[in-house]
Amino acid sequence: MPQMTVLEILNRTKVFFEKKGIPDARLDAEYIISHGLQMKSRMDIYLNFEKPLTEAELDVLRQMVARRANREPLQHIIGDTSFRGFIIKCDPRALIPRPETESLVDMAKEALKGIETPFIVEVGTGTGAISIACAKEIAEAKVLATDISEDALSLARENAEANSLGANAEGSNLTFAQGDLLDAVTADVIAKAAGNADKKIDCLVANLPYIPDGEKGKLQPEVDKFDPALALYGGPDGLTLVRKLLQQTEGKLSAGASILLEIGSEQAEVLKNEAANYPWLEFAGIHKDYCGNVRFVSYKAK
Repeated sequence: MPQMTVLEILNRTKVFFEKKGIPDARLDAEYIISHGLQMKSRMDIYLNFEKPLTEAELDVLRQMVARRANREPLQHIIGDTSFRGFIIKCDPRALIPRPETESLVDMAKEALKGIETPFIVEVGTGTGAISIACAKEIAEAKVLATDISEDALSLARENAEANSLGANAEGSNLTFAQGDLLDAVTADVIAKAAGNADKKIDCLVANLPYIPDGEKGKLQPEVDKFDPALALYGGPDGLTLVRKLLQQTEGKLSAGASILLEIGSEQAEVLKNEAANYPWLEFAGIHKDYCGNVRFVSYKAK
C-alpha cells in the first residue's frame, strides 16, 4: 500500500474538520500538520506536498487531529500562540489571548507618551501576554500584573521567563501579584514593582471577564469547554467585575492616568452612561479594534 503524502493528509484533514464544524478548517489543518511534522512554518507544507509520511508521523498527526476534532483549541494543541510577536504558552490555566486584544498595548503606549518610568498595572493578566508586551515595548516602564487565579499566574510567570522577563532576569521590569482586582495592589507590592510604595498608577489595563452569565453553554465549544469559566463570565450583564474595578480606582491613580478596558461591543454605551458613578474619572472614549469592532473603553483620572 503506497504511503500517504503531505498533500493527501492535508486534504483529508481539511474535509474532516469541515464535517466537524471547525472554523478555518484548512488553516488549522496546515498548522497541525506543520507542527506535528516539526516544520519551521506552515509554508513548508507547500514545499513538501509529495513527501511520503511514515506510520510514526501519521500517528502523531492522528492524535492532534482527533483533539482538534473534539474542538480543543488549536493553541492548546500546538502549545502556544503569538501575541505582538511574543510567543505565549497556552493551556487550560488561562484564557487564550486574542489578536484583537493587541490593540490595548498600542493604546497604553499612546496614553503614556511623555511619561518617564510609567507605572502600569494589568488586572486579570491570564497568560501574561498584555503585561509582557507592555514591559517589552514601553521604554522604562514598570509593570505589575495581577490575577485572582494562582493557576493563571503560574502560567504568566512561565511566559515571562520564556520572554526574558522572569523574576531573576537581569533588568526585568515585570512583577506579579495574586489577588482580587486592585486588592492585589498593596503598598508592599507597589514598592516591589515600582520601587516606591507611594507610587500611583499611570495606566491601568484590564481585559476582565465580560460575557453575561446567560451566555453559558452558548459559546463556541473551544471557549465553552476549554477556557476557564473564571476568565469568561462577568455576572448578569457581564459588567460586574468591570464596575467593581472602576470603584476601586479612587485614590490609586496619578493625575491624568488612563484606564483602558476591553469589553463587549454592546457594553460600551452602558459604561459611558454610568460614568457619573465614578466622579474621580472622566469617560475618555469608545474605541474599535483592528477589525473595526467596538472593543474598548477608556477613562482619564481627574
